[in-house]
Amino acid sequence: MPKRIGLVAAAVAVPAALVLTSVGIGQAAEHTPSSAQAVKAEHRTAAVKNLDDPAKKEIAMKLVSSAENSSLDWRAQFKYIEDIDDGRGYTAGIIGFCSGTGDMLELVEYYTQVKPGNVLAKYLPALREVDGSDSHDGLDPNFTKDWKKAAEDKAFQDAQEHERDRVYFNPSVSQGKADGIGTLGQFIYYDAIVMHGPGDSKYSFGGIRKTAMSKAKTPAQGGDEKTYLNAFLDARKKAMQSEEPHSETSRVDTEQRKFLNEGNLGLEPPLKWKVYGDPFEINS
Repeated sequence: MPKRIGLVAAAVAVPAALVLTSVGIGQAAEHTPSSAQAVKAEHRTAAVKNLDDPAKKEIAMKLVSSAENSSLDWRAQFKYIEDIDDGRGYTAGIIGFCSGTGDMLELVEYYTQVKPGNVLAKYLPALREVDGSDSHDGLDPNFTKDWKKAAEDKAFQDAQEHERDRVYFNPSVSQGKADGIGTLGQFIYYDAIVMHGPGDSKYSFGGIRKTAMSKAKTPAQGGDEKTYLNAFLDARKKAMQSEEPHSETSRVDTEQRKFLNEGNLGLEPPLKWKVYGDPFEINS
């Protein structure tokens, strides 16, 4: 069974521009970098490949899939769907879109804009009704079958990637660049927003970042990158442990922290890590 853990209930999909506002590039005056610091951070990140480099992005997708699906084959997950009893209804697709957290609704809305009359369009009223709950009302008994059928459609696969990037990947990479962190740090941000969702609550991505910034300065503020990322992972781990479905922390302990301790801030292969005790590696 895939080891999915889904998204937090607060992870309602919002436009990327709003995500950046809510997580706060400068959440408080004391955390706003000076122009000189921002320029310095920009030069620092420009010197290395960022996570939105195609090869690095592919690595990021595989890393997340190793934790979410116990597989590096992230493209095989377009058809994935099940209720993992975490209070978020159905969890599905390449990034764990959930019927109870709004991002699945926005995905199907976008898919329907691109391809009206698709096999999932008829579920839009039900998805609006169950948003914010774990209910399957109006979805059963055929929603899972129809999801898998839709997953054979290239337009639906593209829609999943579009919404993954709009809601999660692009905002986390943009925030990472603004904070002056490199490829590994940007991935650490991305993995956090996938699990905890955007927003400012204590255990959302914005809350985790705020906690980390209370302990260490970002590189854009003149801080040490490794010190800051350790603080972020400490805060992330506490957020995971606050909820039973997230309490297994190997994706932090034996993956992200391992790369950080190795000094691999560029997320350069070969990469070897474990999640749930299972070994994985990317050699190129």
